[in-house]
Amino acid sequence: MNEDAKMNQVDAMPDPSRRKFLNSAALAGLAGAGLSVGLSACNKESAPAPSAAPAAAPAAAPKAAASDLHLHMKPGELDTYYGVWSGGHSGECRILGLPSGREIKRIPTFNVDCMSGWGITNESKKIIGTRPDGRLKYMTGDTHHIHGSYTDGTFNGKYFWVNDKIHGRLGRIRGDIFECDAITELPNIQGFHGIFPDKRDPVDPAINYTTRVFCGNEFHIPQPNDGRDLDDPTKYFCLFTCVDAETMEVRWQAKIDGNMDLVATSYDGRFAASNQYNTEGGARYEDMMSAEMDACVFFDVARVEQAIKDGKFMTIGSSKVPVVDGTKAANTDPKTALTGYVPVPKNPHGVNASPDGKYFICSGKLSPTCTVIELAKVADWFDGKLDDIRKAVVAEVEVGLGPLHTTFDGRGNAFTTLFLDSQIVKWNVDKAIQFFGGDKNAQYVVDRIDVHYQPGHINASMGETKEADGQFLAVGCKFSKDRFLPVGPMHPENEQLIDIRGEKMVLLADHPVHPEPHDFIIVKRDIIKTKQVGTLDDHPLAVKDAKDSGVFRDGNKVTVKIASLAPAYTLREFELKVGDEVTLILTNLDKVEDLSHGFAIPKYDINFVVNPQETKSVTFKADKPGVFWAYCTHFCHALHLEMRSRMIVRP
Repeated sequence: MNEDAKMNQVDAMPDPSRRKFLNSAALAGLAGAGLSVGLSACNKESAPAPSAAPAAAPAAAPKAAASDLHLHMKPGELDTYYGVWSGGHSGECRILGLPSGREIKRIPTFNVDCMSGWGITNESKKIIGTRPDGRLKYMTGDTHHIHGSYTDGTFNGKYFWVNDKIHGRLGRIRGDIFECDAITELPNIQGFHGIFPDKRDPVDPAINYTTRVFCGNEFHIPQPNDGRDLDDPTKYFCLFTCVDAETMEVRWQAKIDGNMDLVATSYDGRFAASNQYNTEGGARYEDMMSAEMDACVFFDVARVEQAIKDGKFMTIGSSKVPVVDGTKAANTDPKTALTGYVPVPKNPHGVNASPDGKYFICSGKLSPTCTVIELAKVADWFDGKLDDIRKAVVAEVEVGLGPLHTTFDGRGNAFTTLFLDSQIVKWNVDKAIQFFGGDKNAQYVVDRIDVHYQPGHINASMGETKEADGQFLAVGCKFSKDRFLPVGPMHPENEQLIDIRGEKMVLLADHPVHPEPHDFIIVKRDIIKTKQVGTLDDHPLAVKDAKDSGVFRDGNKVTVKIASLAPAYTLREFELKVGDEVTLILTNLDKVEDLSHGFAIPKYDINFVVNPQETKSVTFKADKPGVFWAYCTHFCHALHLEMRSRMIVRP
């Protein structure tokens, strides 16, 4: 690091013992693997030698600086923002109120939830997907990245999309009810990681809202992955996928070089991009870190879709999805190229769009740098006006060790997590461009703050929109260690809230969270318009009148129709025979907001909740004779405990 760069590090750089805390094991792991390719572009000042073991945790957490940001809601007072969170390997999503950090709802998505009946009811099984015998196709999920739909460059509250990394699925959550309404499994991929919706249509300039969702692909596999080319590295590659935002059908895929991590989209709709690592094509991690430069790959979406219209695509295996060739070798002429690869260092772990629409920022992870890519110059390259796409890089500056993800305050400042430094660094984008352009007096680093510990994802209030308001940010820390009461070997993770209204960042709060959430967005409260009572006509099987209840038999196929009206079910009892294949339909006829009913059948492994004016159904085989008291699980009335129905199964 030269003397000019040192000036940009401010006076808050952690001391050597602080740097060793938690990160020495990671650095030692690289060295222990015999790697000379670990962190690039770091000297003694920016990468101290690893010690044999992490330093001990401090005896007490430092006292937070003062802030007047209103965190603790008074009784009955509502938060001013929604936080829409992924749930990690729980397979679910979560809704938080912010800035209080109160968890409001858990949204079952790729998991099974015995409270709501997600994965138990017929309706949820249809969304999740089943095997021929009716069992769920997958019982597990791993949600990572979650993003919302746009109108005119800002959130509109209609949809939120989240990925399932394990099984390559994209889930959609409705913003009016905060429930999953669709899941699509992407073909030909494994390790589906980053996603991002477009902010306006890339083909029709009159459409200023989200029409597509773009999906990155992290693991390269032989194509087709049917066992025939397991040992042929030339057959391994990744695919970038475009999904229709409304139908949730896969529109197209693009073959690319390297592996993809996260995804970003431009505000004008023209470009989608993904930061890449393992451009080496290695199968082992040491091989994935040999190159000093990887890339951020850009997709000219309109060109891709025109190529498909022109028949310039292939298909893979049994999939009918059109696949275009987005590799470097097939896209050497910028004027016809579908993709462009901007070289960036090294194993980058994030690409984020600035609210002014001008820049994408890639964080280096194994390089202490953030790379600022000017989108107008990327467009110039595609239009044949720029001879080298690397010239789209207008800044590449050192910010600290292990930069991962970046968010924005709407005032020209970026905030990047430093995984190894356990810090957030605040830096000014324009100043970084000036510094990179030769003005070594430009002070681009504004502030640093310690977080606890090893931060990953970060997002500021409305930070993914053109309305980034710079009020506060949340940061997800992968380790909590000494921040909460110990609960055994697995500690909670730590989501921290930070005031970013002033020049100096102020740590406001720690919030323990169940492992392991990943990404999140923060949305103004008035954008979300929720629905409080369902609509009977939304379900074709709804029992619209109590008199329509009954048991309807067709041989051993039995349909049981029940309605609930607090504090009773319309069928006080119903009879079945052993061997019957039963579909039970329950409609909640109550019209009062927040008056939900549950329905549980002992020994039959059935439990679900139906909200006002909603309908759900379950299908099961009556294989145990006897009396089984079905009861309401969700408190609804003074006579809630008496609300039950007797299911009689005769031999």
